[in-house]
Amino acid sequence: MSQRKPASFTPYFTEQDADQVRAAFLAAGGAEGYRSVSELIEGAVLREVRRLQRKHNNGRKWVPVKAGALRPGRRTRQEEGRA
Repeated sequence: MSQRKPASFTPYFTEQDADQVRAAFLAAGGAEGYRSVSELIEGAVLREVRRLQRKHNNGRKWVPVKAGALRPGRRTRQEEGRA
């Protein structure tokens, strides 16, 4: 996991998912070596990023995208095609 954290962003979870993330950390986080919920989330996200890199980018890192380049927040129902 990253040792330096010069930038950050906030993922959003449903209340039920957030409850499960906290429960997983309390039940098994220490045994798995996680020192915080943030460290657990970071590890999970970075594993998924590496999987996506392998599947969609020949295992290579993508060109970095700087903060502010993405629209913040969740997509609307209309954007998801559920309007």
